[in-house]
Amino acid sequence: MVNTNFDRETLRELADAGNETALDRLADLADAAGDTEELGELLDEGCLHAGFLLTRRASAAADLRALQRIADAGYEGAGTELSRLLGAPCAAARTRTGDRT
Repeated sequence: MVNTNFDRETLRELADAGNETALDRLADLADAAGDTEELGELLDEGCLHAGFLLTRRASAAADLRALQRIADAGYEGAGTELSRLLGAPCAAARTRTGDRT
């Protein structure tokens, strides 16, 4: 049986050495702890999985500012989700009025 209970220090050392899987695992641990600050730091380090996790949280809360910050930090999915949230009501209103522009 494989031990999946790695300590943060070991994961951090591996991540600092360029191991992307260790970086993703740190993001999972931060997400489980509800530590959005750490997730943001991991995103700043280039961890796209942290961007995904932050986007999921921001989208669930309809936090447009957070989505913009995540997109600005380099996670493209946040920009897509932000556009979806911003465009959905407008598209529905245009459909009701017959305006297709």
